[in-house]
Amino acid sequence: MCLAAQARAQETVDVQDSPAEQPDLQSAPADTPQAATAATAGQTGSPSFQAPSNTALPPSPMASEDPDQVQFTADRIDYDYEKDIVTATGDVRLYRRSDRLRADNVVWNRNTGQVTAQGNIVVINPEGDAAYGDRIELTDTLKDGVVENMLVVLDAGGRVAAERGRRDNGVITVEKAAYTPCAVTDMAGCPKEPSWKITAERVVYDPTIGRIRYTGARVSMFGLLSLPLPSFSHPVGGSSDDGFLAPDLRISRTNGFQFALPYFFSLAPNRDLTVTPRVFTGALPMLQAEYRALTDIGSYRVTGYGTYSRRADDLTVPLTDETSRNDFRGYIDAVGRFQLDTNWSASASIRTASDRTFLRRYDISRDDRLRNNLRVERIDQDSYFSINAWAVQTLRVGERQGAQPIALPEIDYRRRMDDGILGGRLQFQLNTLAIARTDGQDSQRAFASAQWDMRRLTPWGQEVTLTAYGRADAYNTHDTLETVESYRGLEGFQFRGIGALALDVKWPLIGAAFGGTQRLTPRVQIVASPKTNNMDVPNEDARAVDLEDSNLFALNRFSGYDRFDDSTRVTVGLDYALYLPGISVDANIGQSYRLSSQDSILPDGTGLSDRTSDIVGRTVVRFRDFVSLTHRYRLDKDDLAIRRNEVDATVGSRSTYVQVGYLRLDRNIGLILEDLQDREEARLGARVQLTRFWSASGSILIDLTDSKEDILSQADGYDPVRHRLGVAYEDDCLRLGLTWRRDYQTTGDARRGNSFLLALAFKNLGR
Repeated sequence: MCLAAQARAQETVDVQDSPAEQPDLQSAPADTPQAATAATAGQTGSPSFQAPSNTALPPSPMASEDPDQVQFTADRIDYDYEKDIVTATGDVRLYRRSDRLRADNVVWNRNTGQVTAQGNIVVINPEGDAAYGDRIELTDTLKDGVVENMLVVLDAGGRVAAERGRRDNGVITVEKAAYTPCAVTDMAGCPKEPSWKITAERVVYDPTIGRIRYTGARVSMFGLLSLPLPSFSHPVGGSSDDGFLAPDLRISRTNGFQFALPYFFSLAPNRDLTVTPRVFTGALPMLQAEYRALTDIGSYRVTGYGTYSRRADDLTVPLTDETSRNDFRGYIDAVGRFQLDTNWSASASIRTASDRTFLRRYDISRDDRLRNNLRVERIDQDSYFSINAWAVQTLRVGERQGAQPIALPEIDYRRRMDDGILGGRLQFQLNTLAIARTDGQDSQRAFASAQWDMRRLTPWGQEVTLTAYGRADAYNTHDTLETVESYRGLEGFQFRGIGALALDVKWPLIGAAFGGTQRLTPRVQIVASPKTNNMDVPNEDARAVDLEDSNLFALNRFSGYDRFDDSTRVTVGLDYALYLPGISVDANIGQSYRLSSQDSILPDGTGLSDRTSDIVGRTVVRFRDFVSLTHRYRLDKDDLAIRRNEVDATVGSRSTYVQVGYLRLDRNIGLILEDLQDREEARLGARVQLTRFWSASGSILIDLTDSKEDILSQADGYDPVRHRLGVAYEDDCLRLGLTWRRDYQTTGDARRGNSFLLALAFKNLGR
């Protein structure tokens, strides 16, 4: 069957697609031999080719100490004294230094120094490249020679086949050749057409620089599509060198047809630069550059984009010549991390754009806020110290940049230790934060806190945890008038004290059930905390609060430090787990009861504003590696109405699967709290492995929000945001894909419409 397939493949070759007759890339073993083994002189039996082992040749006891002298072994040796010709037959192996030769028959003319080998020839150079051929003529140094019907299997990956080739001082030159790094046999071991290959009139391979150069070349894919490459070269294997990378082709509603051709500069083994010119039919050209470096203590990357084009990022006015203008537009993205010693490290992330729609228009990123951070950290077994600086650039149309916070600095220190008396654990924290705005509220904060935890197991199996917490805060606030009242705090210096005591009891009950194991864990928590002057200080980091299963038993159910849940409360819950062969179920449910009658600072709709909280829970179901389902919910305490409904499900294998996501927040919160708006959305994604190498994928995001969830929404409850469909081919050495994406929203000069992306990558072609 393999021979028949090979015959059919040879019959379908289009000679016009290649500058020469197609050489055979499958005729030699796929495994490259690395060294030869010694054969015993006088061995009987007909010789046959075997892949040489990885064991080095042992020194012959009669060998000369001169490393340049050629040594050999064979089944039979004949010597013509008159002509000074040595003829070796039967598994002949010659070696000199790291150059090796194996053949069925070798004739060595000692007068001329010419070595002629025939039959099952393998020549291996010091770099590990193996050359196969029918007949070869070499010098007696085994370095230089000519091979007929040649196949070179490169140690770095790939193979070169040719009608005739020669090696001169280690440089291999072949005529009418073909090169491919792809597999040339299928899973059954039968010959197959490689995914892509390069044919050329002349190919030169220099192993010292690890690069292959072509003259009169063409590249073909699947034996069908053929493109000319008048002058082309590439490094072998995983090495890098200067040169062009795979082009990027796109079609978008905003920019028209896009073409990008990256050029890679290998500046050093640890540094490189990629420059990518991008041209568009619907916009002026853009230049992209990426610099990467690896140092002794870390690495960093800097990417920049720049163009000169028309922009309009203000949707409140009509798009006219007066409201839009040509200007420089660009984006910088830099990231780096350095490990200074065992404990100390430094990192940075810098992202800034010239305007609010540049990233979306050129399909670079869909982020609506760019966060910049500088950080120095020290971490050891029992302590943590960090100095942070933060700055945010908003890309949201309608938001004021002057209202965005600049945190400089944020200093945080934490240390934990055993109390040494009761067997508990102490943790101390010191924190300071300064937030400034160019057009808005400024504030500074500092606090010191201590927390003590003691965990014990009773004879009945209950897990009991005692917690004591205390904190002292100092705040200074300015320019509060434009801030939402519940977030602003009082002007000037304010001081605050926080304290809390907590008792947490869990009682896990484990037993057999339904052919597996189940665990039922009732849980009760009591927290006592005196009234805190929360409203006297600003709220910068604890705005997005919501009752969830993750914070139901938290000591402070706010997300940050500026607000503290000062209620005295009892929280009850139940955890359940069931483990069956191939199936697992994890679920929890709980509710909180506030004992104090004081008004809650938590706003309506969060599930915590009344004395009795809403009911929250989570269920996770897994069936082997095929099904994963997570459901989170919050039920209204009065009528069990669903206030939060979130589903994430994945069904399928790694190659073929469907992902579904759904979120609905119906919290009935007023417009004054912009961080807690309601919404409803659905996400759907899928991937299908059509064949071994072909796959199709798609995804869609739908905004289901209407006026019932958000009174400002103009949507009808079904508003697609964007979708993506694609088909891809990927094997061991080629990746090809076509993607169609549609955006349904227009923002500034980033208009709604269709975009098409063609991706083509030749693997194992170096970089």
